[in-house]
Amino acid sequence: MKKLIFIVILLAVAALMWWGFYQAMYVAPADAAQGDVGRIIYYHVPNAMLCYLFFSINFVASLLVLAWQRSQPARALAADAWALAGAEVGVVYCTVPLVTGPIWARPVWGIWWTWDARLTTTLVLWLIYVSYLLVRRFAAGSQMQTLAAVLSVFGAVDMPINYLANRLWRTQHPAPVFGGDPDAGMKDPDMLAAFGWNVLAWGVWGLLVLAIRIYLERRQQAIDGAEAQAALAAD
Repeated sequence: MKKLIFIVILLAVAALMWWGFYQAMYVAPADAAQGDVGRIIYYHVPNAMLCYLFFSINFVASLLVLAWQRSQPARALAADAWALAGAEVGVVYCTVPLVTGPIWARPVWGIWWTWDARLTTTLVLWLIYVSYLLVRRFAAGSQMQTLAAVLSVFGAVDMPINYLANRLWRTQHPAPVFGGDPDAGMKDPDMLAAFGWNVLAWGVWGLLVLAIRIYLERRQQAIDGAEAQAALAAD
């Protein structure tokens, strides 16, 4: 029964992502200034927005790990699974704008990359969380979770800087799609609908992957705990 429910959910998410793709590629009109290359915004911006969600999950869970590490180790272990999954999904979602941005920039700007504030702080954010995952993968000992949580704090500090970069400084990066200059952003209803569908589709997909990763990590924690208990009993 659980497998059937999972398959139904997976098919529903796939259908939602297809609908978002259809809206972006065939319903929304091409951008008047950029042409069809401007359609990349329906993937670039939603993924950039959603990486904040998953990194925020990592940050909150990391704080709970630090708070519960000594007093409630079982809860700390559960929070740690959320922290790891949030970082993994967040890195994937942060990678998408780092890849799609240069693909868009080459025909529009004539260059692949420029070291302006928004692009640089996005790369720094990505590097922080890649470092987090490397620490989780290769560091050993009881302090691994604490060190990873500290890296999560640095990532949380960079997030608002990254978000506000093209509001606080003059950058080559385009103005914000929402909440920026009144004359900037999307105006066409079909464009807004396509954008909204893709935010929803990629958000639901990311939450599904997050839930799967948390489930798998909790199972691995249970296996590791059982092996540790067996090793102690053998001694």
